[in-house]
Amino acid sequence: MSDGDWESLLIPINMAFFFYSSVHNRMVTLYPSPAGAIESLLPLDAWDDIVKNNPVLGKLEPDIEALLVNRVGHARESAPAEYFFAPMDDCYRLVGLIRTHWKGLSGGSEVWTEIAGFFAALRARAEKVTRSEIVKDEAHA
Repeated sequence: MSDGDWESLLIPINMAFFFYSSVHNRMVTLYPSPAGAIESLLPLDAWDDIVKNNPVLGKLEPDIEALLVNRVGHARESAPAEYFFAPMDDCYRLVGLIRTHWKGLSGGSEVWTEIAGFFAALRARAEKVTRSEIVKDEAHA
């Protein structure tokens, strides 16, 4: 996802998850906050453009699987942006972790240590896929 793609989604922070809700019959975007999961009003045309450029996103299992995006390090120029297909329970676990450990205006060092640990564990068990592998799989589908 390019910086322009991300900006077109109008998400106020650099972390969010996207899933298809069968109840609402649409994509839902939530971002974690100290108050819990906050829904963003996703401009559907922007999401549709992102899916056109990344057809693998159309394979998310409704209500079960989400695209979890972590662009915090990217925004701070300290790490690349990360994108995971993640179970919904992991996404909500991240929300709970932030809600539980957030202190003050910036969260405090404890919450950022917890977030780093969460993504390190997710990275460790993730199946890494390159863009060229995705394109090749889509060509054979």
